Amino acid sequence: MNTVAMAVDGEPAMKIYDFPIGPYPTRVRIALAEKNLQSRVEFVMVDLRKGEHKDPEFIAGKNYSGTVPVLELADGTCIAECTAITEYLDALVGEPVLTGSTAFERGMIHMMSKRAELELLDAISVYFHHGTPGLGPLVEQYQNREWGLRQRDKALRGMHYFDDVLRKRAYVAGDAFSMADITVIAGLIFADIVDLAVPAECTALLAWYERMKMRPSVKSQPAFVRR
Repeated sequence: MNTVAMAVDGEPAMKIYDFPIGPYPTRVRIALAEKNLQSRVEFVMVDLRKGEHKDPEFIAGKNYSGTVPVLELADGTCIAECTAITEYLDALVGEPVLTGSTAFERGMIHMMSKRAELELLDAISVYFHHGTPGLGPLVEQYQNREWGLRQRDKALRGMHYFDDVLRKRAYVAGDAFSMADITVIAGLIFADIVDLAVPAECTALLAWYERMKMRPSVKSQPAFVRR
């Protein structure tokens, strides 16, 4: 693991353990950019291709689930899971803008973000790990190709679902950019990685995605800069 950026100006350092071009870490990186918190974070590279996220030391000390990203606070407390990390960052400074400021907004954002995880992002992740070579034989010690292909088809259905949603409103959960949009963006990043094209008839989803890629918080991410 290699430190790739440092906190500045004596601010209490937070650490983010991540893989910069990974879809899940990109969710947190976009949230950091939306909240203008990048200068308060030290990024620590965890190389998924080498299986560093499955090292016993990482599992014992950082995240029991053996996944990234993980947010480590100045006192050593670790917060895993993208939704939890985004909740923390959104509440840390200023008014919440990604997780909702009213009961209705919070409910809608969390519902749509969870649907984006289940129907798109996580489904593509299962396809990647089971229906493709994934991270390679040193990391992928068990694969079920049939299950992976089923999840690929589920992701395609999810794309049609979000296309229908975006025909009715400007953003995934309503009238403003939110954590739900970030989750769908991550899903489409993963789709690109595994060469799973968004169906051409999903014109609303495709147009929304092009618009999202123009946001400063999105277009500066390593997952896009590498392309």
